[in-house]
Amino acid sequence: MFPFLPGRRPSALLPLTESGKILSASLSNHVHTIAGDIGARSLTVAPANLEIAAKYIEQNLAKSGCKVDHQFFKVVVTDLFTPVVTKDSITTKTIELTARNVVGEIAGHKQPEEIIVIGAHYDSVFDCPAANDNGSGVAAMLEIARALAALKPNKTVRFVAFANEEQPFFGTESMGSQQYARQCHERGEKIVGMMSLETMGFFSDLPNSQRLPHDFFKLLYPTKGNFIAFVANWRSRHFLDKCVSSFGKAVDFPHESAALPTFIRGVSFSDHASFWNYGYPALMITDTAFYRYPQYHTDEDTPDKLDYDRLARVVSGLIEVIEKL
Repeated sequence: MFPFLPGRRPSALLPLTESGKILSASLSNHVHTIAGDIGARSLTVAPANLEIAAKYIEQNLAKSGCKVDHQFFKVVVTDLFTPVVTKDSITTKTIELTARNVVGEIAGHKQPEEIIVIGAHYDSVFDCPAANDNGSGVAAMLEIARALAALKPNKTVRFVAFANEEQPFFGTESMGSQQYARQCHERGEKIVGMMSLETMGFFSDLPNSQRLPHDFFKLLYPTKGNFIAFVANWRSRHFLDKCVSSFGKAVDFPHESAALPTFIRGVSFSDHASFWNYGYPALMITDTAFYRYPQYHTDEDTPDKLDYDRLARVVSGLIEVIEKL
């Protein structure tokens, strides 16, 4: 398989169906609750809000019919707010905190040992409301869970809300996805595919609204930020091929994809990379975040910036992708 798959670029989108309008409203409600009502969600800056968000996710997964579980883990951080003051110096101390991943499972009825993981981080960067990064991913995950729970999948499907994707934990053992992927590996679980739902809700039809990692990519990808991207590493290319092929058949929505080396900025910037560390096939589904979204990692990342109708189209396509898997 060539690393760059042909994309789909329809000239116009069909009107949303009635079910699509309902899905759009549900996605909007989730994001407004997570980013608007709850707000910043950080273990180091806003731990109470992080826990409120975890409970919201837990309640929605349970309401959908998933079996809910948790993975608690300890995190050691530097306490910047209560320095140790002595006669001669001011120093910081370390403190131990507890974080948790929230897991909802739909057991497979034919091949339960084969597991598909749908993940999204629910924390925010510092004091950011984080509507798109990553309220959009969490909302998508909750609506996919609601749709799939009514089915009887052949394989087991797990929905995992990860803590600690953002700084100061990103790229460390304290990432929730790193903790979870390692646990799966230690259990000897057979994860046949993982999807990281990451910053998915901003779209623009303006010329040059899409930036790219290098001028070379302009030969392959559009410069209008109106598509959803599927990003994988080379080892996950067959999983990527299956997902993109199914998505293209499910919805007529602009999408692009590539299996890329991790030295390209952004390719490994989410929870899918934790699963790569243990040899699991994984990919990221994203609007490309900082390559497109001006409000990325700012206090302007608010619910009003998102396009819920287009996000609904993406989510409806992903539901069919997972059904096919």
